[in-house]
Amino acid sequence: MESDVVIVGGGLTGLSLARRLDEAHIDYVLLEARDRFGGRILSQASDNSSHPNVRHDLGPSWIWPGQPRIERLVREFNLRPFQQYSEGTLVYEEADGSVRRDFNYSTMAGSLRIGCGVASITDAIVDVLDRQKLLLSHTVTRIARNKGSFRLTATTVNGEETIRARHVVVAAPPRVVESTMTFDPPLPGDVVKALRAVPTWMAGQAKLVAIYDQPFWRNMGLNGDGISRRGPLVEIHDATPASGEMGALFGFVGIPVGLQQRERSSLIDSALPQLEAMYGQKASNPVDIIVKDWANDRFTATTHDKDGSGHPQLATPVSIAGLVDEGLMFATSEMGPQFGGLLEGALEASEAVARRILAADIDPVWT
Repeated sequence: MESDVVIVGGGLTGLSLARRLDEAHIDYVLLEARDRFGGRILSQASDNSSHPNVRHDLGPSWIWPGQPRIERLVREFNLRPFQQYSEGTLVYEEADGSVRRDFNYSTMAGSLRIGCGVASITDAIVDVLDRQKLLLSHTVTRIARNKGSFRLTATTVNGEETIRARHVVVAAPPRVVESTMTFDPPLPGDVVKALRAVPTWMAGQAKLVAIYDQPFWRNMGLNGDGISRRGPLVEIHDATPASGEMGALFGFVGIPVGLQQRERSSLIDSALPQLEAMYGQKASNPVDIIVKDWANDRFTATTHDKDGSGHPQLATPVSIAGLVDEGLMFATSEMGPQFGGLLEGALEASEAVARRILAADIDPVWT
């Protein structure tokens, strides 16, 4: 297989770059290791809910005013954003288990959620692209450069496959790239160090979503927000769809990565009593629970991420940017100069790389 540009990674950065190249009539192929598109964007329906078309965000959940790129995409694809529910009071749980429900505050007031989940954004991009150029279950293991071109090796369900390209854009978490891909010739030491140093947003996080027949807490005068110093859920939010036809609460898990209590069954066993203490008896009887631990996702987290996941605010490190002249580029949400780690940061990164590719003098595809 041969292409002018190979994009490694089918998250928002890689997909939005593919769309820009497609519109510019530049030949490309996108390789995604997972069996789905979206990367850390994951919206999942409940198997037990009576509303199977409602999807719950297990990765990013919100967009914010003042983020022009993601706002433009949402408008273009008519994805119906709606305000995060913020009417009522916040629940606060002390370390000793005592609970207060009288804080007149909403932690995410003003933020927007997407109908049918954030994955609607990546789904919409995939729908307008040529699916023959988007290859799932292609795990890139080696990137070799020789005489101005690249040869990539990818593991697939049918064995290894080789792809030749003039330019390569790696749109995957830098630490995953450094720990799972071999480069020939090897990357310079300062580049390896820089890749390893970029913290992967969401890599140390886990989310638990509790799904109910209705958002009963709203009738209690609660907005769904919860803050706990006891855990295991340390930050909780209303995840009910815009229609209000069913209810959902999701919480960020505060148990450190690697501890046994973070296993799904143990986590649920400890989260349900906490939800009951904070939101009342009805909270202990969800119709379903969905758990996503990103630290156990091999395409997201590495051993370097086990100490947690801070929110990076950085641009592309100088040493990595220096590879552009050789045709090798890195683009990921963490490298968004203004909105690092956010959806807007992913679009910032793809926009920057697209400018470089469009400015390059790319000859016609392999002739």
